[in-house]
Amino acid sequence: MHTMNENVLLAIVLLPLVAAVVAGLFGRAIGRAGAHTITIAAVGVSCALSFYVLWQVTVAGVPAFDGPAYTWLVSDGVRMQVGFLVDRLTALMMAVVTFVSLCVHVYTIGYMAEDDGYQRFFSYISLFTFAMLMLVMSNNFMQLYFGWEAVGVVSYLLIGFWYKRPTAIFANLKAFLVNRVGDFGFVLGIAGVLYYVGSLDFSDAFAAAPALAQESFHIGQHAVPALALICICLFVGAMGKSAQMPLHVWLPDSMEGPTPISALIHAATMVTAGIFMVARMSPLFEHSEVALSFVLVIGATTALFMGLLGVVNNDIKRVVAYSTLSQLGYMTVALGASAYGAAIFHLMTHAFFKALLFLAAGSVIIGMHHEQDMRRMGGLAKYMPVTAVTCWIGALALVGTPFFSGFYSKDAIIEAVGESHRWGATYAYWCVLIGVFVTALYTFRMIFLTFHGPERFRNAAHAGHADGDAQEEPDTASDHGHHGEAPHETPLVVTGPLVALAIPSLIVGFFTAGPVLFGSYFQESIRVLEGNDVLGEIAREWHGPVAFALHGLMAPTFLLALGGAATAWLFFLRSPALADGVARRLAPLRTLLVNKYYFDWFNENVIAAGARLIGRGLWKGGDQAVIDGVVVDGSAAAFDRIAAASRFRLQSGYLYSYAFWMIIGLAALLGWFLIAG
Repeated sequence: MHTMNENVLLAIVLLPLVAAVVAGLFGRAIGRAGAHTITIAAVGVSCALSFYVLWQVTVAGVPAFDGPAYTWLVSDGVRMQVGFLVDRLTALMMAVVTFVSLCVHVYTIGYMAEDDGYQRFFSYISLFTFAMLMLVMSNNFMQLYFGWEAVGVVSYLLIGFWYKRPTAIFANLKAFLVNRVGDFGFVLGIAGVLYYVGSLDFSDAFAAAPALAQESFHIGQHAVPALALICICLFVGAMGKSAQMPLHVWLPDSMEGPTPISALIHAATMVTAGIFMVARMSPLFEHSEVALSFVLVIGATTALFMGLLGVVNNDIKRVVAYSTLSQLGYMTVALGASAYGAAIFHLMTHAFFKALLFLAAGSVIIGMHHEQDMRRMGGLAKYMPVTAVTCWIGALALVGTPFFSGFYSKDAIIEAVGESHRWGATYAYWCVLIGVFVTALYTFRMIFLTFHGPERFRNAAHAGHADGDAQEEPDTASDHGHHGEAPHETPLVVTGPLVALAIPSLIVGFFTAGPVLFGSYFQESIRVLEGNDVLGEIAREWHGPVAFALHGLMAPTFLLALGGAATAWLFFLRSPALADGVARRLAPLRTLLVNKYYFDWFNENVIAAGARLIGRGLWKGGDQAVIDGVVVDGSAAAFDRIAAASRFRLQSGYLYSYAFWMIIGLAALLGWFLIAG
């Protein structure tokens, strides 16, 4: 039987890294064309090899690869290695990450054409791809943590790419700090694994999971299940990376980065790292009902309440960003219900249609001369037909329209939660069910305001931002002076990736739902205890993708989606005055949503202000008053006073005084010798 070639795996990982180094360090020498050529070629080869590996493990029957590449260090018997675990879960993630990254690389040629940081941008996105591949291909916690932190660092650079903008710097600092909170929990979870297992290898930790489930961690007089504590700490890291409430606040602000970054961060890379990690850790989570219930409730809350924020936002990119938050909540709910396969399947389908929606939003922004406020758009389908059609495909996939890819993954999640009897499952079921209506409402509101209805852009030059929630991207094409002119379709280098992403958004669910969701695709990659196998229960009613879609046409979820679409049509296309009337009647609720549940206010005025107050107190009271004033300067001043007093008494300058003290000293010495003798 064939075995997986380790050199191929090294090439998949290292090619984007080499391209990033060349584009970053030698960007001026190779020029713009050289930068995008080498990075696209490297990611393209990495993508092709990733699909080859996916073919190997799924079709050719090549066994999974699990082994070290090299040993970094050995400390107290613990081996810290760089190694790869490439099974069916990893192979799927590798294919998704590299394909979406390749589309983003190509799209960037058109989007960033006039930007001064062109080579630097290509270096960053190629480096981001390397970091994500290191994360998904890791076979131990050390390498997982390296990839985890690397995507965080590069996302910091990408969100703040336009570093001359104060809002961009604020956004990337916010993302960095919020992720540090989650990563602190993540590293505590890894420390817990090392403490109880004595190894950082996944295989050792998974083998020890049943025994670890019986261990307790003592906090004072209280005993806490060790595995539950470890899993919750690991999930806190996922809450930061995958933007689950309350650690979600960084993700909408990450829209300050260029649109290609929004697609890369929000579609298949950084935000899905937490989902992948929990699925990879399924052998641990399956032995802790407490941790799974915690995951379930957090995901359900995020899915519903983050979706509501998309209804009141007018920035086209932020609407898609809140959609990402909501869909990440759906994936997290699936994890909490032990439907790990459904979570990963939704991760895959979501990667295609969400990258499509972000890139379509970027195409609209280019065509609208860098305008992002949907209230200044309307009627763009006539001017941008390719963008409009592909965006419609992404929207229909997002809301879960039968036969579209998003339908198969989203419906499976909702049914899996309905089958679950875990604590919190009822709450989660109603959240994801209501979330279907909310998703359709904000999605079609975006579609109707952008591509249909009256052409509002002709008056855009004289209109102001009513709520101040839509930010313009820097004018990379120098066409701000063209506000009010007719929009235009974007060039092929922009629309090409849209078409490439629209195809899997349309058909990938139909062809892969059976084996990935209800078949044995994941095999040993994901482990589910028999009593928790909700997908197994649903699989009994699986009679193929056509029957599943036809059944979905009569399901409550489809009716709720239709209701959301109809409401959006009525309020935002047919009779906009109705929306204004409802907004006035529900003013307190709208204020709550516009202010994003006051999470940002609380963080900035309570947590950040409190931290500054504590820091100022420690600085003034601790550093200046105690350390400098008492310990350092105080001790020096005390010795100075003692010396001054002694000098005044002893160093008088008179000869008879010195002779007197010499006689006293001599007498004391003679007395001591006599007594000692």
